[in-house]
Amino acid sequence: MPFVSELNSFTNMNYGPVFEEQPSSILFPEGSAEEKVTLTCKARASPPATYRWKINGTQLNLDSNSRYTLIAGNLVITNPLRAQDSGSYQCLASNPSGTIISKEAVLRFGYLHEFSPDERSPQTVNEGAGATLLCNPPQHYPSLSYRWLLKEFPNFLQLEIGRHFISQVTGNLYLAKVKADDVGTYSCFATSRIDFITKSVFSKPTRLNVNPDASHRKYSPSIKVRFPSETYALTGQVAQLECFAYGNPVPVLRWRKVDGSLPSKALLTADQPVLQIPDLSFDDEGVYECEAKNSEGWDTYQGRITVQAQPEWLHVMSDTESEINSVLRWSCVAAGKPRPTIRWLRNGQPLNSQDRIEVTSGELKISGLILEDSGMYQCVSENKHGTIYTNAELRVQVQAPDFRLSPVRRLIPAARGGEVIIECRPRAAPKATVFWSRGTELLTNNSRITVKADGTLWIKNISRSDEGKYTCFAENFLGKANSTGSLSVRDATKITLAPSNADINQGENVTLQCHASHDPTMDLTFTWALDGVLIDTDQSGGHYRQVVANEAIGDLTILNAQLKHSGRYTCTAQTVVDSKSASSVLVVRGPPGPPGGVVVKTINETGVELRWSRGYDNHSPIGKYIIEARTPLSSDWKQVRTKPMNIEGNAESARIISLLPWMDYEFRVTASNILGSGEPSMPSQSIRTKPAAPTVAPSGLGGGGGDRHELIITWTPMAREYQNGDGFGYTLAFRKRGKQDWHLVKVPNVESSRYVYHNESITAYCPFEVKIKGFNNKGEGPFSQTALIYSAEEEPTVAPSWVNGSSLSATEMFVSWDPVQHLFTNGILQGYEIRYWRANDSEAAADRVRTAGLESSARVSGLRPSTLYHVVVRAYNSAGTGPPSPSITVTTKKPPPNQAPDKVSWKTDGSWVTVAWDHVKAQKNESAVLGYKVSNQTCATAVLKVVEKGKNSIRLPLPRDDNFAVLEIRAWGEGGDGTPTEVIVSRDSGEWDHMIFLVLSSNCFIHTAFCGLSLHLIFLLGIPLILDI
Repeated sequence: MPFVSELNSFTNMNYGPVFEEQPSSILFPEGSAEEKVTLTCKARASPPATYRWKINGTQLNLDSNSRYTLIAGNLVITNPLRAQDSGSYQCLASNPSGTIISKEAVLRFGYLHEFSPDERSPQTVNEGAGATLLCNPPQHYPSLSYRWLLKEFPNFLQLEIGRHFISQVTGNLYLAKVKADDVGTYSCFATSRIDFITKSVFSKPTRLNVNPDASHRKYSPSIKVRFPSETYALTGQVAQLECFAYGNPVPVLRWRKVDGSLPSKALLTADQPVLQIPDLSFDDEGVYECEAKNSEGWDTYQGRITVQAQPEWLHVMSDTESEINSVLRWSCVAAGKPRPTIRWLRNGQPLNSQDRIEVTSGELKISGLILEDSGMYQCVSENKHGTIYTNAELRVQVQAPDFRLSPVRRLIPAARGGEVIIECRPRAAPKATVFWSRGTELLTNNSRITVKADGTLWIKNISRSDEGKYTCFAENFLGKANSTGSLSVRDATKITLAPSNADINQGENVTLQCHASHDPTMDLTFTWALDGVLIDTDQSGGHYRQVVANEAIGDLTILNAQLKHSGRYTCTAQTVVDSKSASSVLVVRGPPGPPGGVVVKTINETGVELRWSRGYDNHSPIGKYIIEARTPLSSDWKQVRTKPMNIEGNAESARIISLLPWMDYEFRVTASNILGSGEPSMPSQSIRTKPAAPTVAPSGLGGGGGDRHELIITWTPMAREYQNGDGFGYTLAFRKRGKQDWHLVKVPNVESSRYVYHNESITAYCPFEVKIKGFNNKGEGPFSQTALIYSAEEEPTVAPSWVNGSSLSATEMFVSWDPVQHLFTNGILQGYEIRYWRANDSEAAADRVRTAGLESSARVSGLRPSTLYHVVVRAYNSAGTGPPSPSITVTTKKPPPNQAPDKVSWKTDGSWVTVAWDHVKAQKNESAVLGYKVSNQTCATAVLKVVEKGKNSIRLPLPRDDNFAVLEIRAWGEGGDGTPTEVIVSRDSGEWDHMIFLVLSSNCFIHTAFCGLSLHLIFLLGIPLILDI
């Protein structure tokens, strides 16, 4: 039969096509310098595959169009044209075994046309209102990114966060609140990016005019950019929602998920007009809300995100070899949303139910297989989001029995008293008839020997007499074959010491014993299983250690036992021919497991009823339960008060009390016993307690300041946990101190923290008694304690009196005054301001010195010598300065002598030195010399001596530890201190002549200006150095 040898050759060498590369969708930019498009296709096959292509389901005739070229399996399109070449492409790979068809690859063309050349109409908007400038982008593919130009290219509009928004869906520019300086010309700038090619175009300008609004009207938010009411997105992709609102003040945008929590992976832009949810999953499906809010009100918009998915294989068929006349059953299962449909292909052609073939969605059944059923089969799953393919090859076989690939085992060991199974699995098509013999004896079924339907020989209760050669014979209508193996009988394995039951506490160690005997000609191994699952005793750092004392011992030690280690342990002693097992139960006692089914019932304003089901007690009775709660305000769990206070271990419900009204709560329950506290339960579903009237008064009541005739009241906005209900606001009560009636005002916005009361009758710095309370839809709360708040201060109305001034020196004067009475300060007196200016200047050029507090005098320094100054004094507070005092004049004294003392000489007498100098003569424009000041300086101290007028010498002690002294000598007079002469004197008499000498002793430079300098630095300065060694 020729087809038999042909099939054998096919089985050994040939196989059908399997794709290694399939075409991918391509976006080709129009006008690209690249002149070709290549769609790849490569299949592994033996013999090699040949290739064909389809476009939009129609066979592509490569010979009729020279622009199409087939290189190996790849389709190359030269000079692609959008009108002719756009579409869906598929590759077909064929060889004698069959044909498969690739997934679809779409060739699209990217383009961006120019904006319309028509002029755009100007737009006029009132200041403070919102505005939209339309982009009206030109025809394009794919989507664009947008920016806006202000005036002309390349001056791009600098977006002001919160006030500007450019929609990347429409390209429109939105202004939440128009300002006067927004006047200008605006152009929409659109950019297309395809691979490495970027193209940009911009529109004709739109003129924006702004009408001034002197009243500065405010507007409540109005959402103008709205995401679709229904958004469909695929799993793994990014969902992007846009939302933007007009409003004055500029609204604040907030996002939330109405039917759940906002995904933690959600990304918000800086001003929050765009919500991005990356890597979508089905958990992200739901209704999302954008809220725009300002001090004038709010606006909301909602839309649903529906998450769908492309088809994805859950189960596919595989290459199959089936014998002739048998039945083939293949199945394919795919997931997707919407639910995908499944169809079948054979050699690239649709396969439908007929005769022997049954096609039922994902099931394919072919009865009575014939050779012509061999080929390449494909399962195709598709929904509106995509199509996926999987393929397998069917080989229908016809063959005489053959044991070459699966002979009977040559040596078959078996344990005495046990059983053995000897397989007989020849390759044959159709299936062969099988029978067995032992030596020359044909075996038939009896109480110990069974030949099963699949040809397997089963021998039970084996004895030594069963040893020998066993032969399997197989035949079909094409021929016969046989295969022989030898059975060898060994001693049985036995458990000699079985493990015992054990009961321990969590964290303790335990050893389970297991000993066995076996046939000495074979190796013995021990394995352990916990509740039927094999234990890995070699795992590093694990809890299990297997004792290896000798081959017959397989004890198991469990270190630091945990609750999970409770269960039935089975020890198995095993050789290659048999095995024996023994089991014991280990009980590990520990803290209870987590309670289950936590449910909230009977919700009121400050309490709920909580129910749960008991968890595992882990072999130690539950003693008590604790209940914890958390709110959106904190991620921490905190124990709550309950009724009863102590919850016994047999309880399955409790009343939770002292909760906050109108607050979202999650609860969890933890059980404990004498061994400790267990894991907490899963959190309950989030609930909200019922609302109630506020019970706490707002805090931080204060205020003051502002403009004339104003009372400003401030407070800390009420925290969420104390609002107790929706519609929260504030009631202010205030009155002038000493008055009987209260003035009441309601502030409806929960986020408000300031109220300004304007009344022309309010005098400056008038004391008001003020208190505040909260209210919501359920009622009003208690008033706070009364605070004393003053109305706005005004400038003092009275000037300081009895202002006096006197010159202290050439550069300093002293000014004093009588304080202003408190009655005329119109607020809290902060101090006084002294203004002074020279006779030839105006008061506008005056310099100023301010005092703090109640000081009534001050020194003014930094003045010019021999100069007449005008001086006034004003009182000031936080509102400003009051009227000036009458002006006085002060003339500064003449400057001190500019000449330094000259011809300084000294004479030592033991530890004293007498220093003398020539008198200084003052010039006509200088103040007279009233004496001299001599300063004796060291590195650590300075001592000042005053010499009376007429004297020009002084006797001074020399430092005990040094042989020198550093002196500064200067004249002084009414105008202050004159220019000094610096001189260094030693124990040796000498004379100073316009040269500074330094003496070094005890590692310290004596001249204070040079203390700490190095010798090297002093030489660099060019200063002579005298060393007294």
